[in-house]
Amino acid sequence: MHDIMIITTIAAFLCTIAIIFWRPHINEAIPAAAGAIVVLLSGSVALADVKTIAATIGEAAITIMATIVMAGVLESFGFFRWAAERMMAQAKGSGYRLFWYVILLCFLMTMFLNNDGSILITTPILLMLLYRLNLKPHQKVPYLISGSLIATASSASIGVSNLVNLIALKIVGMDLYMQTAMMFVPSFLGLALLSLLLFVNFYRVIPRKLQPLRPGHWHMPLGERDHPLKGEAAPIPKENRARLMRNILLFVFAVRIGLFAASMLGIPIALVAVLGSAALLVWRWHYLRVSPRDILRKTPWHIFLFAFSMYVIVYGLSNIGLTAFLAELLEPVLSQSLLAASIGMGALLSVLSNVFNNHPALMVGTMSLTQMSLDPLTLKIAYLASVIGSDFGSLLFPVGTLATLMWMHLLRKGHVHISWSEYVKVTFRVIPISSVFTLVLLAYWVEWLF
Repeated sequence: MHDIMIITTIAAFLCTIAIIFWRPHINEAIPAAAGAIVVLLSGSVALADVKTIAATIGEAAITIMATIVMAGVLESFGFFRWAAERMMAQAKGSGYRLFWYVILLCFLMTMFLNNDGSILITTPILLMLLYRLNLKPHQKVPYLISGSLIATASSASIGVSNLVNLIALKIVGMDLYMQTAMMFVPSFLGLALLSLLLFVNFYRVIPRKLQPLRPGHWHMPLGERDHPLKGEAAPIPKENRARLMRNILLFVFAVRIGLFAASMLGIPIALVAVLGSAALLVWRWHYLRVSPRDILRKTPWHIFLFAFSMYVIVYGLSNIGLTAFLAELLEPVLSQSLLAASIGMGALLSVLSNVFNNHPALMVGTMSLTQMSLDPLTLKIAYLASVIGSDFGSLLFPVGTLATLMWMHLLRKGHVHISWSEYVKVTFRVIPISSVFTLVLLAYWVEWLF
């Protein structure tokens, strides 16, 4: 009976991951929920564990959902159209300058929103912009691949920019402030190196001079469902637009700062995120006379089901001994030094993420860490290295993150084809170097701090 439970749990995990990988157009919550049901029926996760799982993922999921609501409100104000216009104006006809503005845009979107939201927003913006610039297909590749890599890797900088990072924070008992203090500098410098490597890699392909925008509106051949401006309200008068966008940005920044303050003071960060989103909804209702019902209807509530289901499956793997096995295997290596803990855990998570996807990989890695007898500092650095592995190292293959799978889906909708071989040719040149650099820097930065 025990052997059947083990086989059923492992099979449910592998089938769930396989379906998510190869059928990205199916909502990822469906295979995840089916896998979780099989795991519950197998007995590897008891009904009593469900309450613990819900408490673990609840606050993280609510925080991310509130952030997605904020993104929807920004869309209604025309923020993303404004961002595309400003980026083009600042580029001043230089393809090189536009490249660095794309990097900046994708980084800031992840900082203010989250990695999945950043991909869903910046990719259509870039597709619109590159379409109007009338660039050749190969000239679009540097902007699109670089934007995707930076948007996803940037989520390592602060825990609140990634759902699975927030869940892992809860598991290891680290607050948001401490995570950012230890992680932001190494990950930011790692992103800087990644950006530089991408620029060097694409230097000969990026057009030096950009052509004037082709006449027309800010639109492109995306389906109505995928169009980034489908929820935008009536255009805001030009004389009021800049001041309004500045005020919105300041408000979103204040909410972001509020999350860190709440984490330091022991206030649930989900409460701050929800209040910030509610305030933006009221602001929009007052300014644009648009009811919140459209945002509530468009918000992807299935993220709760996905996060809960994946954690049930990983909890089952833990209960049948996978995390205990990993803990026994890794503890002697991680205990040697902070550098060994950083590189060892980061390398493991990079491999697991590219094989199984970074969501379950980081959950497995984090639960394994809690079963080791590591000193508090080594535990923290091993966890942070796991985040780097799952956010940086996972980018070697498109299947490493759901964000990259969504990105490739959006490209197909926009009639831009980037093959796996094109993608991997770039990532194998830039990701290993920047990942190892960030992991080494993390070890020395934390050692210096403490």
